[in-house]
Amino acid sequence: MTTALFDGAYTDGWIRRFAGSARATEPELTALDQQSGDGDFGVNLNAGTTAALARLDALDPVDASGVRRAAGPLDAAATAFLDEVGGTSGPLFGLLLQSLAAAADVEDDRLTTPALAKGVAEGLAAIRRVGEAEPGDKTLVDALHPAAEALAAAGGPTPPDQALRRAAEAAWQGVRDTAGLRARLGRASYLRERATDVPDPGAVGVALFLTSAGGTVTTLTPYLSPPVG
Repeated sequence: MTTALFDGAYTDGWIRRFAGSARATEPELTALDQQSGDGDFGVNLNAGTTAALARLDALDPVDASGVRRAAGPLDAAATAFLDEVGGTSGPLFGLLLQSLAAAADVEDDRLTTPALAKGVAEGLAAIRRVGEAEPGDKTLVDALHPAAEALAAAGGPTPPDQALRRAAEAAWQGVRDTAGLRARLGRASYLRERATDVPDPGAVGVALFLTSAGGTVTTLTPYLSPPVG
């Protein structure tokens, strides 16, 4: 990638692409959530990323030392989700972004693969504490847990962009697996058969976030279908 330093320019672009992905796929996310939830996930995710863009635009491009800190855009996005997004999804995505920002902040202002692994693992732990969700409960944890495992397995020598691609692939497999699960938490747990065969929208949001590190997602269709071969 052209942003080989994986600094604030990289994380700024990541959040901006995530906003583009949320905007482009909002109708599909809404349709999924209408089948298994309150129908507002797409709207809330788009609202969160839009608020994050406003905070990114207000950031100084460099800090006092002249460094473009990788943690800055992640922290700005975390604040937007924690402070400005309603529903369940806003705080949970805020916790993930907050943990990523904290991990990046101690890695010489760069986003390294160990920082990604640490940030996602700690974000997952925080989400599980707050939401009391476990793998298999048909929540965003079912995408984030395999992504965390993929990042942990990638190791320090793996460039962050490659590690994130592996994490995104693992997350999408987790998304597809949620279609066969029965929800234990949230509104989907009351819908029973109606939510059967429907991927969890929150898990889709996690996979969208990870995929957006490398590019904007314009439609969910190819990701929700089982890979050929």
